[in-house]
Order: sequence, then C-alpha cells, then structure tokens
Amino acid sequence: MVELVPQGGALQQLKDKAYADKYRAAGCPIHLIGVEFSREQRNVVGFAVETA
Repeated sequence: MVELVPQGGALQQLKDKAYADKYRAAGCPIHLIGVEFSREQRNVVGFAVETA
C-alpha cells in the first residue's frame, strides 16, 4: 500500500521474497505482476508486469 503516488516497490517485493522461485522448475514462463493500492483513494495507483 502507498499513500497517493506509486513508488514502484510492489514488483521488487515479489522478487525480494522469491515468491516465483518454486515455479521456475516447471519450465513455463513466469509473469510477475505488482499492484500498488492507495490507502486514501482505495484504488489501484500503479502496477508493473515482468515476464521471467
């Protein structure tokens, strides 16, 4: 969650916590999708997508 301005940390958090590592052995493409929500607006304020 962010306040108003997206900070770009959602995708980095997925990488830091290695959520996708257990699926890498399957050999399929992995799509990481980071979504940032505004606490004040109660809406999506940013997102990032990466395919590994």
